[in-house]
Amino acid sequence: MSEIPHLLVHEAADNVGVVVVEGLTAGTDMLCVVTHDDSSFRLTAKADVPIGHKVALSDLKAGDTAIKYGEDIGRITADVEKGGHVHTHNCKTKRW
Repeated sequence: MSEIPHLLVHEAADNVGVVVVEGLTAGTDMLCVVTHDDSSFRLTAKADVPIGHKVALSDLKAGDTAIKYGEDIGRITADVEKGGHVHTHNCKTKRW
């Protein structure tokens, strides 16, 4: 049986991916799959991250743009290290 992915990334240009397993804990060596081309890579989770929440694929600085689906989904409001949890505490929509 092949390994089940922990994180899905939609486009190669994305800088966040989405956790697709329950109970992801800090220190997990995640299998990350890029759905656009079915490529994969590995990344270590730096935090416990709930299913459906995002993880930084690179170090993100306050003011950076979060990219998912190849699209701007918000502004990073606090630095996030590679493998860190990206959610409302450090990423806000630019809509308002």
